[in-house]
Amino acid sequence: MNERIRELARQAGSTHKQNLGVYQFYTDELEKFAELVVRECIEKIETYRIPVGNSAAGEMACEWTYDALKEIRDEIKECFGIK
Repeated sequence: MNERIRELARQAGSTHKQNLGVYQFYTDELEKFAELVVRECIEKIETYRIPVGNSAAGEMACEWTYDALKEIRDEIKECFGIK
């Protein structure tokens, strides 16, 4: 398992059964874990920037792409009930 996933599981309050190699979640912890994963994905979308030149076409392409990323972010938030 990815170290970041393990860290998010710990933040959510899961119990790691070392000898079994599994994480145990109560329902509220599982919901918190899922929310943390979704928020991490949203954060990546919000900070994504496309390098463009100084041309008007490049700036327009950057703006369109950023608008599309914002729409994707908002759809993910709505889908998972994240405010």
